[in-house]
Amino acid sequence: MTLPAAVVFDMDGILIETEPIWDQVRRRLAAEDGLLWPESSTPIMMGLSTQEWASHMTDVVGFAGTWQQVAQRVIDAMAEAYAHGGLPELPGAVEAVRRMAGLVPTAIASSSPRRLIDTVVARLELGEALSVTVSTEEVPRGKPYPDGYLKACELLGVDARRSVAVEDSTNGIRSAHAAGMAVVCVPPGFHPPADDTLALCSAVIDTLDDLTEDLVRGLL
Repeated sequence: MTLPAAVVFDMDGILIETEPIWDQVRRRLAAEDGLLWPESSTPIMMGLSTQEWASHMTDVVGFAGTWQQVAQRVIDAMAEAYAHGGLPELPGAVEAVRRMAGLVPTAIASSSPRRLIDTVVARLELGEALSVTVSTEEVPRGKPYPDGYLKACELLGVDARRSVAVEDSTNGIRSAHAAGMAVVCVPPGFHPPADDTLALCSAVIDTLDDLTEDLVRGLL
């Protein structure tokens, strides 16, 4: 039972409970524009890159303007929500990152834009614990494609097939699995993955308090 080469965390839904905030912000902006929100859009957009979810909002939901304009509008609203509502840190998140960083190189691979990743890392004071952070803005494709996880492992100088991803969403699990990583899932209350997606995981845990050295040693 050996340690993995690295542990790479998702951010939204793993370190901070922001998936509901993303949904509330997008729905509010749609309502302001007189648009109906398709219920299927919420799970579809979880884990997508900025361009992908913003294009969905223009092409499917019906927002006017370019995807870049829509993305900027949503990201500005999210930054405002972070500033005024605080960051809803999930139980054991900071401790889990620091615990893993004490064992192996540790990173974030997130669908959030760089601006929001940097805000979260600074607010949670995780800069020294994380060797690398990757936004899917910085790779060709978002989740469920493996690009973000593969980029994080490349920057860490490790083999993705010897590394562990910590995820919550369907698209995120499929992304890490496609990268060849062992996946630990902490299912959220907000649009949890279906059983067939959870079957791709090496471990399913209740909280990040359960992400221990013994657990990650037994995954590979």
